[in-house]
Amino acid sequence: MALLNSLFSGVSGLQNLQSMMDVIGNNIANVDTIGFKSSRVTFSDTFNELVKSGTSPTDLTGGTNSFQVGLGMKINSIDRNWNQGTFQTTGISTDLALQGPGMFILNSNGQNFYSRAGSFIFDANGKLVDPQNGAIVQGKVANGLGQIPQGTAIQDIVVDKNLKLPATKTSNVSWGGNLQSSSTTIATNVVNMNDTLAGNSPANGSTLDSTTSIVGKDGSKYTLDVKYTYASATTSWTPSYTVKDSSGATVATTPSPALSALTFNTSGNCTSPSIQITSNDAQQNLSFNLDLSKITLSSSAATSTGIPPVVNQGASEVPVIGSVSIYDSLGNPHTLSLQFDHSYGNTWSWKVSVPSTDGGTFNGATSGTITFDANGQIQTITQGGTTVPGNPPVPQVTFSPSGGAETEPINLNFGSGTSGITQTSLTSQVAALNQDGSASANLTNLNIDQYGNVVGVFSNGNSKTLAQLMVATFTNQNGLVSAGDNLYSVAANSGTPRIDAPGASSATTIQSGALEQSNVDLSQEFTQMIVSQRGFEANAKVVTTSDTLLQDITNLVR
Repeated sequence: MALLNSLFSGVSGLQNLQSMMDVIGNNIANVDTIGFKSSRVTFSDTFNELVKSGTSPTDLTGGTNSFQVGLGMKINSIDRNWNQGTFQTTGISTDLALQGPGMFILNSNGQNFYSRAGSFIFDANGKLVDPQNGAIVQGKVANGLGQIPQGTAIQDIVVDKNLKLPATKTSNVSWGGNLQSSSTTIATNVVNMNDTLAGNSPANGSTLDSTTSIVGKDGSKYTLDVKYTYASATTSWTPSYTVKDSSGATVATTPSPALSALTFNTSGNCTSPSIQITSNDAQQNLSFNLDLSKITLSSSAATSTGIPPVVNQGASEVPVIGSVSIYDSLGNPHTLSLQFDHSYGNTWSWKVSVPSTDGGTFNGATSGTITFDANGQIQTITQGGTTVPGNPPVPQVTFSPSGGAETEPINLNFGSGTSGITQTSLTSQVAALNQDGSASANLTNLNIDQYGNVVGVFSNGNSKTLAQLMVATFTNQNGLVSAGDNLYSVAANSGTPRIDAPGASSATTIQSGALEQSNVDLSQEFTQMIVSQRGFEANAKVVTTSDTLLQDITNLVR
């Protein structure tokens, strides 16, 4: 009976070491299988035959040990090695590799499977699938606004390759940049009158008109008319003035009583004081000094001569202009220009416009002023003479495009603090930071980011989230059962899959354009192969030796 035990022990070794070779062979065969996880075998002994029981020590004798003879070995476990495999870059956006413990979720014939192999394609119906078995990758599909729904409910990842983005009209334009504080101003501060008045007894009631154009603080144009009237009773000239805006409305005129008559020295130079003129509008948009000191009185001239006055209205002032393409409801682009002119001090005028050939016009007030504080940050903004409310204040203009598109209000966000338009010593430069309109566009490309978001890139340069892949993690990955085709299914001891978005509560992220390689270590496998081979040889020797001994016993009866 003892020889039979050794025979069967050797046989158990042969059988189980053959299983070890099967595992090693499978590992080596899948050395190039994407997402493959190698396995290992561990052994344990079987029941042991008790030859003699041990005894406990007494006061007179010591204890004895039990005598046992082993009855062979058995497979203790076959475990997978779930360590991370290396990545191979492919450049194909739908080739995905997982960094972390998560697994892709795929559905085949209504049953969910799990995999580390991420070689996917979009099929003819726009479904993201495993091409070798048609299993559909699971996740969440975004709504029309590009928002991923909450919760753990999953569905097939489907992308319509014919997807188009509708045109979106521009509603907001954000601006940034700087306006140089030392820039030349445009507002008229001084008007120097250069007229020559007749001093050789002109006729009573003789007049001379001198007209020029001046500029207000917001850049608007005005007409200044200065009139001189001669009175023989006083033998002197008396000035008067009228200021009108572009519509012809009077905004400033000579006060009552009339101004004093001009006075001259013996050289004929005017000695009358300057006149401060301010418009009567609420903003006092026009405020300048009428300098009379350059007026002369000619003793020989019988007639008066009007010489164009000198106006310091910023002849060398260069406007600061920023432009951006905006879109109407039909997707047609229009060029919106925003121009700033330095009015005076910390105040600049602004106005918006579109080219006359652009196919559209603005309705309502399209200009105003912007005032900065001592730190160069926006303090107040006016539009059409009215202070714009809000913090930050955001003026709004109304654009009416041609061609049947909708009228669209557009917010001009000049920003706040140092994040918007500022006034410092730096060079003037203003640009649109962004605008929210776009033309209609076709889907041109798909990208998948590290969080599993399937992002569509459209022909107008915009992008939109279309779907998101989800990943599953298990309490015991070794409890999963291989279903072939790089797929695993849930089993009794794997636990319930926990479904998460990559990079969120899961510790798994996705790398697009790469595949996870097999984690088989060939040097380790060959070493284990040698161990298995030697073990098999040794157990075979036990079998042959036991057979020889049995043959000798049989020969005793001859």
